Amino acid sequence: MALPNEEEKTEDYLFKIVLIGDSAVGKSNLLARFARDEFYPNSKSTIGVEFQTQKMDINGKEVKAQIWDTAGQERFRAVTSAYYRGAVGALLVYDISRRQTFDSIGRWLNELHTHSDMNVVTILVGNKSDLKDAREVATAEGKSLAEAQGLFFMETSALDSSNVAAAFETVVKEIYNILSRKVMMSQELNKTDVSHIENGKTVVLQGEGEQEAAAADAEPAKGCC
Repeated sequence: MALPNEEEKTEDYLFKIVLIGDSAVGKSNLLARFARDEFYPNSKSTIGVEFQTQKMDINGKEVKAQIWDTAGQERFRAVTSAYYRGAVGALLVYDISRRQTFDSIGRWLNELHTHSDMNVVTILVGNKSDLKDAREVATAEGKSLAEAQGLFFMETSALDSSNVAAAFETVVKEIYNILSRKVMMSQELNKTDVSHIENGKTVVLQGEGEQEAAAADAEPAKGCC
């Protein structure tokens, strides 16, 4: 029997991540910088949806992040809303030099939660941190909003690459950590369905109250067999 070659090896995990935020906040350039280390100073607004894939190694596991770049223009919202479904991560981006893009964060969060799981891992990204002289949104404001909404937070610059990789990696690693914890919990719950006989006692991985009840139920069976 022929063994599968390396090229046929598939990734261990595939995570769908969406980039959202107002038009011209730099979503496409963030993705271009992260996926291809490129920057387009005269890039045009995204029409509809585009996506890139990026592979990462986390704890020896190969993770493929499928990153969707959604159009920020209002007229495309009905088209892109379908692409939120199945997303497990999101980068919610605003432009630190345009306050109106920061003021739109609440609306984007509502839309994200409407079309995806409420537990989607989200990082608030203040992009264009290189525009120090044009700043309209203080770093402290971004941090405060992120804390209030339970989001991660980071300021980035697609132009000079500052924190771009870190922002994407933060989301992917947190998704992986959550998934790992769920797998461990699932394994523990499966163990509660099986009673192990050790020295004549029933051992069940449950809460203390449940253990006492299980032990009481098992008492009549101790002397059998």
